Amino acid sequence: MSKIDFTAYDTKDFYDEMFDENNNVRPNYKMFLERLEKLSHKKLKSLQHATDRAQLSLGMTFNVYADNQGVERILHLDIIPRIIGNSEWTLLERGLQQRIKALNLFIQDIYNDQKVFKDKIIPKEMILSSASYLKQLEGFKPPKNIWCHITGSDLIKGGDGQYYVLEDNLRCPSGVSYMLENREILKRTFPELFEQLGVKPVYDYTHTLRDTLEYLSEKEKPVVVVLTPGVYNAAYFEHSYLAQQMGAELVEGKDLIVKNDIVYMITTNGLQRVDVIYRRLDDEYIDPLVFNKQSLLGTPGLFNAYIKGNVALVNAPGTGVVDDKAVYAYIPRIIKYYLGEEMILPNVKTYICDEEQDRKYVIDNIHNLVVKQTDASGGYGMLIGPKSTKKEQQEFITKIKNKPRNYIAQPMINLSRVPTITDDTIEGRHVDLRPYALYREDIKIIPGALTRVALTKGSIVVNSSQGGGSKDTWVLNR
Repeated sequence: MSKIDFTAYDTKDFYDEMFDENNNVRPNYKMFLERLEKLSHKKLKSLQHATDRAQLSLGMTFNVYADNQGVERILHLDIIPRIIGNSEWTLLERGLQQRIKALNLFIQDIYNDQKVFKDKIIPKEMILSSASYLKQLEGFKPPKNIWCHITGSDLIKGGDGQYYVLEDNLRCPSGVSYMLENREILKRTFPELFEQLGVKPVYDYTHTLRDTLEYLSEKEKPVVVVLTPGVYNAAYFEHSYLAQQMGAELVEGKDLIVKNDIVYMITTNGLQRVDVIYRRLDDEYIDPLVFNKQSLLGTPGLFNAYIKGNVALVNAPGTGVVDDKAVYAYIPRIIKYYLGEEMILPNVKTYICDEEQDRKYVIDNIHNLVVKQTDASGGYGMLIGPKSTKKEQQEFITKIKNKPRNYIAQPMINLSRVPTITDDTIEGRHVDLRPYALYREDIKIIPGALTRVALTKGSIVVNSSQGGGSKDTWVLNR
């Protein structure tokens, strides 16, 4: 049986995480490559098939709303991991801690003193016109002055080997359950390598998450629940998984009731007061009395109970204003303004279509740019200029002219690649990186991440809803 052989592996003009431009293995991957080259193609495919079965048996599925062939899919886990050295990870930690600290101060400011507007760091109208800005929160401060308790920023590495922050996810960042389960599966696939390589563990995430939630209550043993939209939500596996791992109740909006601005959970033994809610539904659905009147997912009176300080919500409502892709362009200024520091992890160059000069440049160069809808996610509302048709470009130009506030554009960056198992060989596929941060007394970056991979050859769209998969991320102790 033929052994795994990378002599024909093509790095092309991309930054490859395993091999340098001369096809020499990078130090982080040396031991893993030695292990891989001892396997036959048949054995590798067998290990990959066992991984697919393990995901199904664990129920690691997600829903694809636009899929007419059936909604349940596994988030395909490719068993070749992404391996990151300790010094590289330390840089990411510092950069993410800096970013999250500044963003938390920014959110606190825009809902209170609004100094950032008075000092003309960011246009006031840009924030007030954001669909995620909640006027109801003006003058409000959340427990411990923490808004973004859980963050899942998306990072990419370009052809220059430099990390860039692509976007911030502060509303309901998802995917952490896949990071945790991917690790459990890979530990069974390559058990001897974890100790030999010194891979940092991620198993204590749910314990740290529970501590983060409990920190927001003054009670000695607060009651914590996970609020889910229900079984038909795309991330329901994650909601149930995290609730189970934390020892918290998984509830839907109908399982809660508010009396005298106090939130209670309906149980077989009567009502039980709830102190902290890790909510996994967007702001507009949490309370039909305040937001979407048609919502059946939330709980009437929940928002007022929060404003009165009788329950903590995680993440805090209103944090989604930072997820607005138009705000993203101003984050270097935000970091400088609140911390007096230069940004450690740079943004991707961004053109704001609401600004006349930028808009003209985008329209003239749309064939070379990636255009994004500012309030969209999951890979939707996006035009990849170099891979688009003239008709698609013209449609986006019309959209930009009609609602310039709703669009930004960025140069297309060739994401770094990691070797990935295909039907008959191993080829490079583009990846991004979603590390997870928990904000308590300080900001803890979990020493691992969800690496998302574009399984389609040549694609740079890694989102699971667009056919992407995942890889385990190994962070080394050295």
